This record gives sequence, C-alpha cells and structure tokens, in this order.
Amino acid sequence: MIQGTSSDAGKSTVVAALCRLLARRGVRVAPFKPQNMALNSAVTVDGGEIGRAQALQAQAAGLDAHSDMNPVLLKPNTDVGAQVIVHGRAIGTMDARAYQAFKPQALNAVLTAHARLASHYAQIIVEGAGSPAEINLRAGDIANMGFAEAVDCPVWLVADIDRGGVFAQLVGTLELLSASERARVRGFIINRFRGDLSLLQPGLDWLEARTGIPVLAVLPYLHGLHLDAEDAIACSRATKSAPQLRVIAPVLPRISNHTDLDALRLHPQVEFRWIGPGDTVPPADLIVLPGSKSVRADLAALRARGWEPAIQRHLRYGGRLIGLCGGLQMLGTRIDDPLGLEGEPGSSRGLGLLDCASTLAAEKQLHRVSGRLCLEKAEVRGYEIHAGISHGPALDRAAVFLDGRTDGALSADGQILASYVHGLFDTPAACGALLRWAGLQAPAALDLDALRETQLERLADTLATALRPGTLQQWFDLADD
Repeated sequence: MIQGTSSDAGKSTVVAALCRLLARRGVRVAPFKPQNMALNSAVTVDGGEIGRAQALQAQAAGLDAHSDMNPVLLKPNTDVGAQVIVHGRAIGTMDARAYQAFKPQALNAVLTAHARLASHYAQIIVEGAGSPAEINLRAGDIANMGFAEAVDCPVWLVADIDRGGVFAQLVGTLELLSASERARVRGFIINRFRGDLSLLQPGLDWLEARTGIPVLAVLPYLHGLHLDAEDAIACSRATKSAPQLRVIAPVLPRISNHTDLDALRLHPQVEFRWIGPGDTVPPADLIVLPGSKSVRADLAALRARGWEPAIQRHLRYGGRLIGLCGGLQMLGTRIDDPLGLEGEPGSSRGLGLLDCASTLAAEKQLHRVSGRLCLEKAEVRGYEIHAGISHGPALDRAAVFLDGRTDGALSADGQILASYVHGLFDTPAACGALLRWAGLQAPAALDLDALRETQLERLADTLATALRPGTLQQWFDLADD
C-alpha cells in the first residue's frame, strides 16, 4: 500500500509507476483505492464510476478500469456533504457525520471489492487517501491504516520534498501512528527532488538511523509530467512559442472532470487559461463551460462573478462557446432539481443560449460512448456521467452522433456547441475539428491517449532508475534482470 504524508504527495503517480513496471515484467497487477474523494471520475467497463486516477492506473497495468478498483468514491457537492458512490453506483448524499456512521458498511464494500481483485490478480498496489496521520479520522478509517490493518498490508510512505520539511513530514507522520501502524511502514519514497542528491544523503542517513526504515527511492522532480489529475486543477500556464488560439474556462466551485480540457492545455497552438474567482474574464476566441457536481449553485457563482454579460459580449463579437455536461445544462433555459440531488430542491434560470431545459433524475447516466462529431464527422470516444436529462428543440440539431442516438446541440448560428460527452477533445480528429471550428487555421494533431502512454512509460522508467537495487525483486518475488 502506498500512503502519503499529505494529499498530493505523489501516491497516485507512484502507484501508476509500479503498475506499469510490474506489467512490463508480465505480472498480473491491479490498482486499488479503498476510498477516494474526487470530482474527476471515469466510467468503468462494468458500467460503474470510479476516480479518474484509478482509471489511469488501470491503463498503466494494461487493464480496463473496473468499479472494484475504487469501491467507495465521494463526490463533494457542498462544503459539508458529498454524493456517496459504492461499487460504482451512487447511493445518496451524506454529510460528514452521516458518512462516519456509514463507514462499517463502506468497509464491507471495500473488503469485498479487494477480495474479488485478489482472486484475479497476483499483485494489488493500493493507494491511500490524504494522510494516515489524520488522527481525528482514525476511528473507522477505511482509507489508510484502517484498511492496511484489515487486510494485513505493508506500507510504503511517500513525502513531497518540494514542499519543504520532508524529514518532519515523515518522522511526524510516524509519531502520530500507533505502534502496530508504525510497524507496517516498511519503506520511504521521497518525491519531487531537485538538485544534487549527494547533498541530501546526510539527511537520508539520519532518517534511516532515526526510524530504522529504508529510503527505497528519491524521485526527481519531473518537469512537464502530464497525467490525468485526481482532483486538483493545474493552474500554471505553460510558455508556448506562438499560441494562435485563446481559450478560457471558469474554475467552478464544484468543477468536475476538468481533465476534459487537458488536450487544450497541452496543445502547442492554444493559449489556455483557467479563470478563477476574482479574475477578470479576458477576451478569448473560445470559452468552455466545464462539468459541475452542483450545476445550479455553480451557475449562480458564474453569474455572481460577471460571466453572463461576458459570455454575451463574447458571442456578439463572434466568439465560440462550448458547454460540456453541466456546462450544457447551464446554456439552456432552465435547470430543475425536484429531488434535491445537488442541493435544495428547486429550479434555476439558465443562460438561455440554447432552447432546451434539463431535469436532474435519480438514476445517473453512466456510459462509455463512441461516434462522430457533427463537425467534419470527426471520430469521438468518451464517456457520459450525468444526472440531468435534457430536452428541447435545440437538441434536434445534434453536436454528436453516437451509436443509435444523438447528443447535445449545435446552435443555428454555429457559434455554440454543447455535449454530455466527456473526452470530447481527446481524439486527434475531434480535437482538430473543434479547434478549426473555433478559428485555428491549421491545428497540429494532438493524441492525448498516446501522450498518456508516453508519460506512463516515462514515469515507470524514472521509478525503475530511482529504486534501491533489488527492491522490485525483494517485494514482488521477481527474478533478477
């Protein structure tokens, strides 16, 4: 099990790297995260929903993502409540206190899923959540040491040296564990190191002498590593030599599946910017309204930040606008939530830019999809995750033609496109067609799937080089190279 001294210490990337390294050696390996809290999710081969990081780890292992790889997923829709997804299916919304009471049932779901994976795979690489030193959450823990103790699993502890205080992170975490939990920590990994390793060595020697635990690897800071984010938005702006298309998107309070826009962030000819609270909405060629876990509340936040007049001005000057999933719903005339699935029951006026309305329904739509874009008949592959059902005349002019049905809308004037399909930009053909539609004369091809594979290989190579010699052989019963 890979645990971390904090969120974003590098747990997800270490698990992905280990999965790829073992898969290269012919080991049947699967990733597993007992409990995840994230708004970036993916649809599994069995029709469920899991955290996007686990779907990427499955790809690293050469597998289709399955709901057993992340049996409990929490998708926050307020500061104190979250939708609870068990075995890939939403079972309701709970506040923190209600979820604490639910944890014995959640643990049963976690252990059941783990047992199923263990019956099919020789190795399971488990990812913890947050930090095991969150002592206020120790009772009933299923995400870190509580799970490790339940299945008798050894732990490697990852710390991010780029944040500073790496020795305090590691020693402090150990100090806050119980004696049995400390005994489970069998190795340290220090992540995101920059500089001369020889200058770090005295600290490593001290750490090993102080704790009796070996440092298994010091991973270098990997500049330009692009992998699907578990949740956090990468707001840094890459320097590009000659961007030719300006694209912006709002950082919604409950933004979901923002990885939809990774292809735009990484495209060499696109200047992409996330626009956060307090930022002035700048001029752009294309505005994208991303998905949301709380569409009505996020629409209210957009209005409060001045986006409605900015979008209207953008369209008057000929700009293009895309709405994805929750963004599609915002573009319509009305959003109804009669069951209170994303907050208080009620209705909200949409932006009124497409003649359609959306109603949130109890059963979530979870589909892997493929088809053709209305633009250039470009190939589209992706997935749908949404509670809303949309209807209205605007949908008669479809944006995407899927197998046996249509999706979304293209406005009569050709300026607005909306779709429920996540991953709309991921295929090179669809990305190129959408960028040409937005005004880019000759877009370069960008294959996000191929880029993921390249980055996974780079990550695995880095871990293989950094690991203490013999570590893989010792831990995973592999023959020497």
